[in-house]
Amino acid sequence: MTKNENKINPLRLIFLVIFALLAIFPFLWMVQNSFNTEKHIFTKEIFSIPDLLFKRNMFENYIAVIKDYNFGRYTLNSLLVSGLAALGQIIVCTLSGFVFAKMKFRGSKIVFSLLLLTLMVPVQVTIIPEYYIMMKMNWLDTFLPLIIPSFLSGAFGTFMMKEYFEQIPNSLLDAGVIDGANAGRMYFNIFLPQSSAPVATLFIIAFMNNWNDLLRPMLYLSKEKLQTVTLALTQFQSQYSARWNLLLTGSVLSILPLIVVFIFSQQYIIEGSLSSGIKG
Repeated sequence: MTKNENKINPLRLIFLVIFALLAIFPFLWMVQNSFNTEKHIFTKEIFSIPDLLFKRNMFENYIAVIKDYNFGRYTLNSLLVSGLAALGQIIVCTLSGFVFAKMKFRGSKIVFSLLLLTLMVPVQVTIIPEYYIMMKMNWLDTFLPLIIPSFLSGAFGTFMMKEYFEQIPNSLLDAGVIDGANAGRMYFNIFLPQSSAPVATLFIIAFMNNWNDLLRPMLYLSKEKLQTVTLALTQFQSQYSARWNLLLTGSVLSILPLIVVFIFSQQYIIEGSLSSGIKG
């Protein structure tokens, strides 16, 4: 590597710093105002010293959200729903991606094209018949309507896994056939261990999509103990007012699990990217 390649372009560095600051600004603003009282949030300065900072009641907003509004239970509900839904996406999408990539059959291209067409259908179009089905199955006021549809709506994940599996050379598939391995064994022992990077990426995307979902929890959950984080945040708002200090505090708490999931999954993405790199 030459000296010129080691040098960092100053303009590129400045652009990346500005972009990073713009991206992190909303989160920093939320964190700052989570240590403010309600009357001190909307001041003239964008960033001002919070009036609760370094005082005895510094964490009163967090204590109120967790203790008085039962936010810990709602977080556990969201973790359960999002984790199981993301796990279902991984199972379905890796299996279907493997089938479309390596097990060619008559009409596979047509089926795959029809699957990709479902990406163009917004959830608002299918939510009414979906609700009718869930009602007939007596799944209302349970977590099943929030988890099961994720098992059946993996078009993007299937596309991503198919593209990745197609990069794995067919020589591995032929070697498995010579050794007497069936399709299931080749999937579990050969292809799935090679795909830690896309699987981690798919888990992050699926987890975030289900964590941030508000439409389905609002439709299917009426019991307070079953509420998810996104649905619980609406209790800080009314038609004419909002408790902004508690709303922003709850928003900070709702983002923290996503950051933790990304940090842990990022490690597997990097390891998978370094250890893969298979060439045909």
